[in-house]
Amino acid sequence: MKLRLLTWDVKDTLLRLRIPVGQQYQAEANRRGLQVDPSVLEASFRQVYQSYWRLFPNYGLSQGMTSHQWWLDVVSRTFHLSGVQDKGTVQPLAEKLYQDFCTAKYWEVLPGAREALQGCGDLGLKMAVISNFDRRLEDILRNCDLDRHFHFVLTSEGAGCSKPDLKIFRKALSHAGVSPQHSAHIGDDYNNDYRAPRQVGMFSFLLQPDSGRLKEQIPPDHVIYSLDQLVPKIQRVMS
Repeated sequence: MKLRLLTWDVKDTLLRLRIPVGQQYQAEANRRGLQVDPSVLEASFRQVYQSYWRLFPNYGLSQGMTSHQWWLDVVSRTFHLSGVQDKGTVQPLAEKLYQDFCTAKYWEVLPGAREALQGCGDLGLKMAVISNFDRRLEDILRNCDLDRHFHFVLTSEGAGCSKPDLKIFRKALSHAGVSPQHSAHIGDDYNNDYRAPRQVGMFSFLLQPDSGRLKEQIPPDHVIYSLDQLVPKIQRVMS
């Protein structure tokens, strides 16, 4: 197999949150004199996020929303559900959190990610991002000093569709000018990052740091338990 293109998921593949969302929201609220339980904020956020993604998928783009407004609504409703009712306080708080998530303040690079990116680049692979993220992702990657590894970044907001929709992978392949047979994808979600790219004819690797999470029947060569295993597996695929 002549591999020419490697596409990457980002969240929980290359980057992860430094601390849980509830703690991040609590810290910013505390700076404004608000006392909110971080565990309550965490539970509220998960509930609101899941509800909003179901009702207004992919940041509500097809329903006339912007990702900025989508996130402000999610954060505001998270605080409302957690008992903070004052809109005059919550709106600027939501805006501050939205802006801060563009920076490296809340993100950290996963162990082995920089080495894996460098190693894949040394193999001569063109690399890109395919992520269910909003327009802030390019800034985040730049602020975490990862952007230099990628030829392009394709977010679900930019593509107008989100994984596991096969169109987002086809858009990336078209943009790269590479056929699916010469491409591979890596990520941590079975449906989004393993099954979907295979349905368009790409190879794929599933990153599963916790081996106990692996419930699907996947060939062992397709599973990576840490990013330091990636380059040797790619070399075997390419040989």
